[in-house]
Amino acid sequence: MARPITLFTGQWADLPFEEVARLAGEWGYDGLETACWGDHIDVSRWDDADYVQSRLDILERNGLKVWTISNHLVGQAVCDDPIDERHHDIVPPRVWGDGDAEGVRQRAAEDLKNTARFAAKLGVKTVTGFTGSSIWKYVAMFPPASDAMIERGYADFAERWHPILDVFEEVGVRFALEVHPSEIAYDYWTAKKTLEAIGHRKSFGFNFDPSHFVWQQLDSVAFVLDFAEHIFHVHCKESTTNLDGRNGVLGSHLSWDNPRRGWTFVSTGHGDVPWEPLFRALNAIGYDGPTSVEWEDAGMDRLVGGPEALAFVRKLGGITPPHQLFDAAFSNKG
Repeated sequence: MARPITLFTGQWADLPFEEVARLAGEWGYDGLETACWGDHIDVSRWDDADYVQSRLDILERNGLKVWTISNHLVGQAVCDDPIDERHHDIVPPRVWGDGDAEGVRQRAAEDLKNTARFAAKLGVKTVTGFTGSSIWKYVAMFPPASDAMIERGYADFAERWHPILDVFEEVGVRFALEVHPSEIAYDYWTAKKTLEAIGHRKSFGFNFDPSHFVWQQLDSVAFVLDFAEHIFHVHCKESTTNLDGRNGVLGSHLSWDNPRRGWTFVSTGHGDVPWEPLFRALNAIGYDGPTSVEWEDAGMDRLVGGPEALAFVRKLGGITPPHQLFDAAFSNKG
């Protein structure tokens, strides 16, 4: 069976869920990776059977399925330090509360537990998202951060996420962290460190998104091969670099569409991700889950980019892995 191609609704959450489902269905997507913000999913209503069914009904009316839901925004607040106005802008009022930092973290953790419960009600086995990080602020390593400070950051992550993962395991759902700057795992070595910190729990793995590897000059194919058993989900998202001696890899606090940026996100198929070898690697490790288009491009109309990205992924990677076709052909020989 071909890998399903889904559309991540995070960048579409300004539209009603019904409208996003209509667009995705008309374009030919197989399903949605549904965001838990906007009006797409309210995880606080996980025990409201009618509300849960209403999400499934919208998908069914538009010929779509759901394999994955996302709670990136609230997940960011579980471990972050500091908690500030950036978080106020992305988490729901029930999580922000009075804005007390530790209170926000604890309420965010409870929201993640409810995300697992909501996923289970939908019949979904994977939640994608962020963890946040108390030590991302030390990434420049000056003023110097001691080894003990870094170790405390990983210990803080584990202490906060073990109880969350307990609930995930109780309901039969996995959490897929998107390896991404500002998270506890943002590159190859921090991904290894994160798995060690959480004790290699089977319910914790990665949402692989190569767009965050391009500008860090990381090998996305090597990551897929080395972390094969931990690849729970895949984002088809693209980025490109523009390093001309003036533009830097840190982005220079410039907007996404500013030509002076050293890197930016672009529509899938328009950047520097090595898609063909990457999909060959996914075939090699036997990944058969969704390939989810996370469309993000400040210089393109998303109503053009959304269907175009689907066509690109379907042509290159949204096909049955060749070894499955080979096996099927020979299994039919009399």
